[in-house]
Amino acid sequence: MQTNSSTSNSHFVDGKTQKSSAISNEFHSFLNDIEDLFKATTSLTGDDLARAKAKLSERIDAAKETAEELSENIVQRARKTADITNHYVHEQPWTVIGAGAAAGFLLGYLLARRS
Repeated sequence: MQTNSSTSNSHFVDGKTQKSSAISNEFHSFLNDIEDLFKATTSLTGDDLARAKAKLSERIDAAKETAEELSENIVQRARKTADITNHYVHEQPWTVIGAGAAAGFLLGYLLARRS
């Protein structure tokens, strides 16, 4: 189980870094396009303005798609984490009970000292 967990964690970190980078790039690109459109709108008329609006609409759709992909990825990771945790708790119930008791004792001790 330990080997799978460490492999899973390294994949999780790599995937998280790649997604964060892609989202950051998409966001910066989106902001640059909006800035360019904003600067250009003062001199645009007629067809040029319509093309600029269409381009902005495309960028907004792309940003929405990226946000949807991110939310799907977060949901998948949360489900995977819940499954792994559930599996571990069923395999090691006394370890989890001991860890919970230790955390409860520590929290109780710290709260009692505060009073």
